[in-house]
Amino acid sequence: MEADGYRCRSSRALEGGESALPSSLLFGAGLLGNLLALFLLGQQRLRRGRPPPASAFYLLVSGLAVTDLLGKCLLSPMVLVAYARNRSLSELWPAGAAAGGQPGRLCQLFAFLMAFFGLAPTLLLLAMALECWLSLAHPYFYQRHLPRRRAAALLAPAAAAAALCALFCALPLLGFGDTVQYCPGTWCFIRMAGGAAPARGYSVLYASLLGALGLAIGLCNLASMRSLYRMARRPHRRSCPPAGRAPAAPRMEELDHLVLLALMTVLFTVCSLPLIVRAYVGAFAADFNEKADLTALRFLSVNSIVDPWVFIIFRTSVFRKFLHRVCRRLNSKKATTPRLL
Repeated sequence: MEADGYRCRSSRALEGGESALPSSLLFGAGLLGNLLALFLLGQQRLRRGRPPPASAFYLLVSGLAVTDLLGKCLLSPMVLVAYARNRSLSELWPAGAAAGGQPGRLCQLFAFLMAFFGLAPTLLLLAMALECWLSLAHPYFYQRHLPRRRAAALLAPAAAAAALCALFCALPLLGFGDTVQYCPGTWCFIRMAGGAAPARGYSVLYASLLGALGLAIGLCNLASMRSLYRMARRPHRRSCPPAGRAPAAPRMEELDHLVLLALMTVLFTVCSLPLIVRAYVGAFAADFNEKADLTALRFLSVNSIVDPWVFIIFRTSVFRKFLHRVCRRLNSKKATTPRLL
């Protein structure tokens, strides 16, 4: 049977030879990183005494940090408890005698949360990319429809997007798709190889959605870079003016946002690409390579761990001064280059 391709699908105990140390270190790094990122975001608002109105980008970055933190706090304890008790996730909360070898309730919950917290940060990255693109390419539309004082209005569409994302990730619980327990018994996720047509279809659909969102984020970033390049080429505007000139400060702020977003996009692409590849390979070739599947799942989970550390490094004064210095040097070279008539 194809289901037998997953050797830990019905395991009650953990497969030997695995240690809880890597999971503990990843959990600690993710928890510390997201808490530090939220602390830096709070300090940024309180630096001038009276907190300024929260911008859309600030709310989206804060939402990304909160989402990553919530994912780590919900998923990692299940893994650590499984290691501590030497029992698989399905054994910790079985589905009942009538389930007939189906994954336990805790395994299904873990798979749902894993899918949701793999997709939700991607939607936030897309919202950040769209916000950055609109502010640069269509500033008048942006100022009219999304001024800073209405940034809190993002909460309603964000809640609607989260609800749709949760509904999509819950489809395996409703029969469209399948949940599998992966070795060593501490991971559960959607089936990525073999199974019935709905299971293969949902796996490909999830991977395609991840890929489409990543492509949309990349296109938005390229469009934003093109807008910044056009602004830098205009003789009456400069994206990196000398210190003390406030009118061009928003351009420098948008450049900071774009660089941070580009770094997070590269990280997302690196972490999600293995899962996308494994989903397509497993759906069309029935490749039961659990080691490769587990590597893809770990890459996906690492995204929420490294994201806040990218933000923390980016917010350091050394990194920002280096970025601004490079930008000023490029502008100074442009100003001294003679124009050909």
